[in-house]
Amino acid sequence: MSKIKEAFKNGKAFIPFITCGDPDIETTYNVVLEAVKNGADLIELGIPFSDPTAEGPVIQGANIRALAGGITTDKVFELVKRLRKEVTIPLVFMTYANVVFSYGSDKFIKTCSEIGIDGLIIPDIPYEEKEEFEPYCEKYDVDLISMVAPTSEDRVTMIAKEAKGFIYVVSSMGVTGVRSSFANDISSVTAKIREVTDVPCAIGFGISNPEQAANMSKIADGVIVGSAIIKILAEKGKDAPSYVGAFVKKMKDAII
Repeated sequence: MSKIKEAFKNGKAFIPFITCGDPDIETTYNVVLEAVKNGADLIELGIPFSDPTAEGPVIQGANIRALAGGITTDKVFELVKRLRKEVTIPLVFMTYANVVFSYGSDKFIKTCSEIGIDGLIIPDIPYEEKEEFEPYCEKYDVDLISMVAPTSEDRVTMIAKEAKGFIYVVSSMGVTGVRSSFANDISSVTAKIREVTDVPCAIGFGISNPEQAANMSKIADGVIVGSAIIKILAEKGKDAPSYVGAFVKKMKDAII
C-alpha cells in the first residue's frame, strides 16, 4: 500500500502546503513540526521555482522570497532529511517540471525516495505527458500525484483509473489563492473518481477557512490549504510557526 494512503485512514485528511525556504529553512522546519503536532495528515512541500505558473500572487511571493534567500533543491533535500528524524507522516513535493529536469529526473526522483518523500506533484505536466516522469517514479516507488480540474470532467475517469497516492482535485479554474466561491460541479468530479478507483481524493486551490474546509471535506477525502498558510508566513515571518500550528488545528478540527 502506498504510504500516502495512511494519511486518509483516520477520517478526512488535512494537507497543508508550505513553500520551503520562506522566509528561511529554519522557519520551514519549525512550521512543519507545528503543523504535524496540530493534526496535519500529509504535508506538501513546495520547491521554489522562478516561474510558478499555477500559483497566484501569494505563493509566487513565497517563491520569490525563498529564492532571494538562497534556497536550492539540494537545501530542500537536506531539510527533508532533517525533518524525517522527527516526522513520520507522508511528505510530498510540489514543484515544476523544469526543477526536476534541470536536476536530472532520475537523480531527483531517486533522491526523493532515499530521503523519504512519498509523492511528487508537478502541476505543469498534463496527464498526456506524465511518461516524462512516471517510469522514474515507479522505479523508485514515489507516487506521481494526478491533478484533475472541473473542466477535465471527460478526462476524470481516464486520469483516476491510473492515479497513485491521492488525486489532487482543483477546486476551480485559474491559479492558487484564497477564494470566496468554487466551481459548482466539484461533487460530480469526486463522484466520478469514486466510480473507478479507491485512491483518495483531496480538494485544493482557494480553501482558507474552517467553513470552506468543512464543506469540501463532505465531498472529498481530504482538504489542501496553501495560500492561507503562506499569508501567515508572509505576515509573521520567523514568528509564524505557532500561528500556523493554531491555524492547522482549527482547520483539522473543522473536517473531522
